[in-house]
Amino acid sequence: MVSFPRRYAIFFADLNPTQGGEIRKVQPVVVVSQNQMNQFLDTIVVCPLTSTLHPQWRSRLQIQCAGKRAEIAVDQIRAISKQRLGNRLDRLSAGEAGQLRHIITEMYGE
Repeated sequence: MVSFPRRYAIFFADLNPTQGGEIRKVQPVVVVSQNQMNQFLDTIVVCPLTSTLHPQWRSRLQIQCAGKRAEIAVDQIRAISKQRLGNRLDRLSAGEAGQLRHIITEMYGE
């Protein structure tokens, strides 16, 4: 059985090199691409997590990740190679996944 990163799983990922205001270094990321894509493509779509909280930003979702407060930076969504992934850290709850889908749709839909 072939393993692949599942949607809404949180992994460490090496986001370097970056340019400008992109989130850099090894950071947790949440996988947002669908499982069928994740299984067959060499890339996945992720949103990085940050410990810098911006409660007033509509493009961010505050969560608990591995027992720590974090924020999913939907405004920093990007495709990365699966080779950038490290260890699995956590997984979003069903409620958090629904909130994340809502923010993504609000920002990038229609």
